[in-house]
Amino acid sequence: MPRRVLQGVVVSDKTDKTVTVLVERRVMHPIYKKFIKQSKKYHAHDEANQHSIGQTVRIEECRPISKTKTWKVVAGDEASQ
Repeated sequence: MPRRVLQGVVVSDKTDKTVTVLVERRVMHPIYKKFIKQSKKYHAHDEANQHSIGQTVRIEECRPISKTKTWKVVAGDEASQ
């Protein structure tokens, strides 16, 4: 089964080996047919602590690492440091 991959912006890197990633998506309202921006925060595993606030990263679904962490960082934009 393929793993989901999402793209978002790092909003917190205070915890050890973990980053908080804000993922935004556009969803059409069922009645008004207007696109709405929805956002959700995910905790992702960052083994080397190499990503910082403001970077755009890609996260991939993985096995549960902790109670709230089921995603890992697979790629980041090093140019946006």
